[in-house]
Amino acid sequence: MTDWRVLLTRPAEESATLAATLSEAGIYSSSLPLLDIEPLPITPERQAVLRDLGRYCAVIVVSKPAARLALQQLDQAWPHLRWFSVGAATAQVLADRGLDVHYPQTGDDSEALLQLPALREAIARPDARVLILRGEGGRELLAERLREQGASVDYLELYRRFLPAYDSGVLTQRIQLERLNGLVVSSGQGFLHLQALAGPDWPQVAQMPLFVPSPRVYEMARAAGAEKVVDCRGASAAALLVALGSFAL
Repeated sequence: MTDWRVLLTRPAEESATLAATLSEAGIYSSSLPLLDIEPLPITPERQAVLRDLGRYCAVIVVSKPAARLALQQLDQAWPHLRWFSVGAATAQVLADRGLDVHYPQTGDDSEALLQLPALREAIARPDARVLILRGEGGRELLAERLREQGASVDYLELYRRFLPAYDSGVLTQRIQLERLNGLVVSSGQGFLHLQALAGPDWPQVAQMPLFVPSPRVYEMARAAGAEKVVDCRGASAAALLVALGSFAL
């Protein structure tokens, strides 16, 4: 058993999976989902993109919701496409459909994906065109870097994220009642929702150790006044466990 008592902020199902892993490591956690998912309407334009995936040399899927929604809407499996994902969990969703997916074996963020030899090879052609499947907004760095390397990048946004409705003060009440001493967010939008939910209590919340998945979210949190930010270099349970073990309470 460790001294960590952390707040998980992922969607409920993902938080439950992460909580089970943390519990096995002797870490107490409490769940307060700060991201809910709403699929975007299936428009003719979106269907047209999914029907014509063959024009892309690489399709990058940045999240499990994007993977699930895309698979629901695909008219065919497109097994011969070069599929990529940011992390192993998203890759597994695609692999379960029989797709061959490339993803970083170490690190599960945009920076690690950009270093992947298979992706570098895919975009080496002069007319390289990449499709990124995602929710509304997010991971702009990925497209920027791909464009810098000469690739043309399109987005297909499949869902939007929103902050569930909570009563005022619920965040600080949860922290105090359960004696929490760490906060975990899995994305930039998750951090923004954490800050919004904290409201006027943000200066106090900002003093707690905050575990984030990437350098981009690290910079966001620091710029917003968070004092003890830890970049886990990935959103996986394994990355979080390493970060928790390396931070001295």
